[in-house]
Amino acid sequence: MFKKSLMVAVLALMGGCGPFWVNPYITVKESQLNWVEIHYYRLDRKPIKRSSVYLNGMGHVEAKKGTSELVSNDFAKSHKEQEWTDIKTRRVAVDPGHINDIFQHLVNYGLLDNEKYFKKGTRSAKADRFIAVKANINSRSFSEPYNIFEVDAELAEQLLDVVNEFIPPTF
Repeated sequence: MFKKSLMVAVLALMGGCGPFWVNPYITVKESQLNWVEIHYYRLDRKPIKRSSVYLNGMGHVEAKKGTSELVSNDFAKSHKEQEWTDIKTRRVAVDPGHINDIFQHLVNYGLLDNEKYFKKGTRSAKADRFIAVKANINSRSFSEPYNIFEVDAELAEQLLDVVNEFIPPTF
């Protein structure tokens, strides 16, 4: 009797075992802890035009644009540069349901699919646009150091749509 129940318990535990790979295409739950930060640069003009959008699950959105390094780096040190003060910041409150829909849309396009990104981008010198993203959705973190236009152009266009939703493309 003991051997039979032990065997059933072992089989039950093994049935739940699977690969360590986690499905990146999840249903996003509304949470105040979810956030996405997108940085977009136009490299074809001097000085470089920068845009940054930070969205969190509570519906807070911070959009920045300008040529200052402060747009994408709060710890920038180049305060003597001429572009240092060229930054415009706008903070808005958006319905958290809409933000969650944006998060779900990005997840559906593969935002959390790490297997897609842990390969090196080409980093071509002729790139005129650069987009990078960091995110934490449903306790899954993501950060892509390469130009997503070179790694996954389809996701990059979706990220650019989010940037353009909060920062009109006036550059």
